[in-house]
Amino acid sequence: MTDYLNRIGAGKIIRDHAPLTFDYIPDELVGRDAELTKLGEIFTGIEDGRVSCRAVITGQVGSGKTVLSHCFSKDLQRHFAGTRDIRPVHVNCRNHPSKTQVLQRLITALDSGHPERGLGSGEIMQSLRRQLHGNKEHLLLVLDEVDHLLRSDKGDLLYQLLRIDEGLEQAGTLSLIIISQTQVLDLLEPAIISRFGTSNHVHLEVYDSEQLEAIARQRAETACIEGTVPDGVLRTIGQRAAEIGDARLAIELLEDSAKKAERSGRGEIIPDDVRIVAREVGQTVEPNVVENLTLHAQLSLLSLCRRLRKEDEVTTGDAEKLYHVVCEEYEVEPRSHTTFWKHLKTLEQQQLIESRTANQTSGRGRTQHLSMPAALPGTLEKRVEGAIERSVRKARL
Repeated sequence: MTDYLNRIGAGKIIRDHAPLTFDYIPDELVGRDAELTKLGEIFTGIEDGRVSCRAVITGQVGSGKTVLSHCFSKDLQRHFAGTRDIRPVHVNCRNHPSKTQVLQRLITALDSGHPERGLGSGEIMQSLRRQLHGNKEHLLLVLDEVDHLLRSDKGDLLYQLLRIDEGLEQAGTLSLIIISQTQVLDLLEPAIISRFGTSNHVHLEVYDSEQLEAIARQRAETACIEGTVPDGVLRTIGQRAAEIGDARLAIELLEDSAKKAERSGRGEIIPDDVRIVAREVGQTVEPNVVENLTLHAQLSLLSLCRRLRKEDEVTTGDAEKLYHVVCEEYEVEPRSHTTFWKHLKTLEQQQLIESRTANQTSGRGRTQHLSMPAALPGTLEKRVEGAIERSVRKARL
């Protein structure tokens, strides 16, 4: 009955699945030399026991923000091993979105015996201060997806962490890196921005095809049997993933193409494997189509993507309500009903959506239903969010 499980771990191409996961941290970072150099410049002086440093990293999904922070933390710790004892701690604020949860995750990383329940944020902060000032370690705290924390905390925890040494003789106990998809500085109070410094900002542009090919090559060399992933396949992966500049897509295409080849009984991936898999994950929309839409057409498309991830269709009435929610999220004034309807027609003309008209289930009249058969809404959503961020940033300059 369990013969089908014998295939697990018996692949002809993949020998190690770990490098094909999104959480994997490679020994060397590909395609971000300039960004690593800038972080190094920001952290100049960290070898001095009295110095703390701060940095902000931004970029869209799949641009390498998290892996950049991990690699930089590891390099920094190793480089100053004989000079300063640097202790990196990474906290994902999507998983720990409140002030208390972040502090609890932080204190238990430093002290595994610390009580996990029953203490308020003020008590945990005092424990953290004692812990930092009671040993010789320098804490390098990375708050990933920090916008999730800011929605509930409004920057209060950041302000306390930045002032953690005030009133004490010892200084330079904590350095801080915050990471976000959005322009997080716009969400912070001036007092916090001044402590971070506006020049301590590292923004990651989307990867190009050559960088994505290099990332796919690095993962293939560590995950796949030698000789099973030809150069032409890696080049095709880079080209396909470059449509949205997402490293996660490049890794996903590599893994899924390898599995497809294995299911076919082959010990080598061919370019057609990548092309077929790319169509299956929804990469049928040309990137310039989304980029060339007006801001409000992009906002309309994003509202549809979010609903159509869960449902096959959405009515135009529900779509307009969702559009207003998205406009509020991006602090943009929504357009009129007539203009919204025109945006839907534009999306249909660009073959991004399809519409059908049907009788209402109750009462008279007919209603319009919208669907997205040409792409996977969840995949397209990431691209649209990146395009909106760029459009909003350009409009505010």
